[in-house]
Amino acid sequence: MTLDLSRVKDREGLKSRREPYWQRLRPGCFLGYRPSVREGCGTWIARAYDETTQSYRLKALGDFGPIPGRDKFAAAKREAEAFAETIESGGATKVETVEEACRQYAKAHPEAEGRFRRYVYSDPIAKLKLAKVRRSHVRAWRERLEETPALVSRRKDGERSTRPRSPSTVNRDVAIVRAALGRFLAPGSPDTEAAWQEPLKPIKNATKRRTLYLDRGQRKALLERTSDEAAPFVRALCLLPLRPGAMAGLNAGDFDKRTSELTIGEDKSGKPRRILLPPATAALIADQAKNKLPGAPLFMRGNGGRWDKETWKKPITAAVRAAGLPTGATAYTLRHSTITDLVAAGLPLLTIAQLSDTSVEMIERHYGHLTQHEAMQALASLGL
Repeated sequence: MTLDLSRVKDREGLKSRREPYWQRLRPGCFLGYRPSVREGCGTWIARAYDETTQSYRLKALGDFGPIPGRDKFAAAKREAEAFAETIESGGATKVETVEEACRQYAKAHPEAEGRFRRYVYSDPIAKLKLAKVRRSHVRAWRERLEETPALVSRRKDGERSTRPRSPSTVNRDVAIVRAALGRFLAPGSPDTEAAWQEPLKPIKNATKRRTLYLDRGQRKALLERTSDEAAPFVRALCLLPLRPGAMAGLNAGDFDKRTSELTIGEDKSGKPRRILLPPATAALIADQAKNKLPGAPLFMRGNGGRWDKETWKKPITAAVRAAGLPTGATAYTLRHSTITDLVAAGLPLLTIAQLSDTSVEMIERHYGHLTQHEAMQALASLGL
């Protein structure tokens, strides 16, 4: 039976011993727990593999005393993963300030760099020492963020179009900073100045349900008017419920033609997952991977570069206009449309969540209304 250190009851049932109980977080990264000999909190240890010395290195993490027992595993896991990243990068990076923590986080999550550059690096909080970060500092940063208008567009003449920052946008901005700081700071005791994490809590019910949906006929019309260069990328977005960024990040080596499996590595959760593709989708992916080196972009632009939000926007907008589709349709509309079809088809929500790299709670919140017909039919079957 696999040990699960995240369960308080399981940890409390462990016998005291000198060798920690280890749980593998990912290859080369382990989190250990050593129960207390006497009554009290056990201690946590990080273990990471050092390629340079061909051996494991350890770091004592302490007992996370003020943190509730149910949250200690998450805090210890963050510190263990941060330690492993430092070891894997050669151990030369010493992270002392908020800016350095964000830059280190952005190395593993390049999509975060833009937000950090706009809202952190130029802010007074950037130079603040991590050891001195307090709730008041983070609250002041968040207030400045919320007062900053969100950029809608930039015209060719340089004029900027902005709007008040929405709650959902604020949530996305603070979530990425919370994740970066969480790699290097353990949560402080609740309701104290040490509780830096409290001002970074998301605004509840801030995310609006996506309502723009393109049916299969509309998606076909879109594909017919998409440029030859962008067509394979857009077709893949119509066939798989992936985020456009995750689709663009795929490499030729991520597809196994023998098993028709596609490995998605770079996505929001950061956890790789494998998807078994149906024949038609597998044929499209195989054609894109043909004669390419494993590290080459699976979906390649005409100049050999990788697609990104700045380059896929123009051909999709042009195709939407040419097909006479709603002007608000974007690459993310295709993801929403594929998830909508999967829910309407009756696929279990857990399976859809795993395919699309999101939570069941999010699927239920945004797409749960689509299951009402199935629920009505189930209730009808109860008739006597």
